[in-house]
Amino acid sequence: MTSVLRQHGLRTLGAGALSVALLSGGTAGAVAVGPTPGSMASITVKADKTEVKAGDKVTFTGRTKGLKIGSPLVLQHEKSGKWTSLRATAKVKKGSSYALIAKLNTKGAEHLRIAGTSESGKVYSPTATVKVK
Repeated sequence: MTSVLRQHGLRTLGAGALSVALLSGGTAGAVAVGPTPGSMASITVKADKTEVKAGDKVTFTGRTKGLKIGSPLVLQHEKSGKWTSLRATAKVKKGSSYALIAKLNTKGAEHLRIAGTSESGKVYSPTATVKVK
């Protein structure tokens, strides 16, 4: 009698393990479709000058991650709490780098960032501040 109960218990345990494996296999497949944590797109930025006279040019350089070569980038500045695009643009080069030159005319502290678009949506660099005299 004991061996019959033991066999029945082992069969039940095996069936339960098989069910869990099949269910978790389907779940794992569904999870794998979404973006992985390390695949987020990003842009870095560095201004060659932190202080300029009005009308002087500033070169912004950086690297991108998750943006295709040739993807357009645009310089944006914050004005009255809103980000607006300036006329300065560049494209992502081979090696995922870029260089963008802009003439800054508005006096005061300019808060600037680089904006681009990846397959997962809009991407922005951290803010760089340049003081314009």
